[in-house]
Amino acid sequence: YKVMKKIELEIDPNFENVDSNIVKGLITSVMRSEKIEEYEILMIFTDDDTLFKLKKEFFNKEHFTDVIAFRLNQYSDIKVEGEVYISVPQVQRNAEEFKEPFAKELARVIIHGNLHLLDYKDATQKEKELMTEKEDHYLDSFYWKGII
Repeated sequence: YKVMKKIELEIDPNFENVDSNIVKGLITSVMRSEKIEEYEILMIFTDDDTLFKLKKEFFNKEHFTDVIAFRLNQYSDIKVEGEVYISVPQVQRNAEEFKEPFAKELARVIIHGNLHLLDYKDATQKEKELMTEKEDHYLDSFYWKGII
């Protein structure tokens, strides 16, 4: 029995300046810190349209969003299997709005999406605060600056 640690990236050709090694390192760092031994994660860097359609289809909401995470197996399973979709243009707009470097905002949503795969939620204020605290911790402890 082999322990599976697999991270795959799909990057829209329009956004191919995303550094896949830094993305994989960031995810690996989150998984290690959260004591996740086994995982199979697909990260998809795409456009607004894709996330808008996913949001509508799976959440019945019609609005643009920066990240959507799908856990593909049970949260109780030891192995984490999931997909994380990121709208690169939306991340860019958020970075401008929050006056943050684009690279930092992209690193934050990557962390955010992966925390969702681990069953962290952000529906309530308390949940949001915990997630932001975790995001800040990982942003402080991992080198993400060359991510884009």
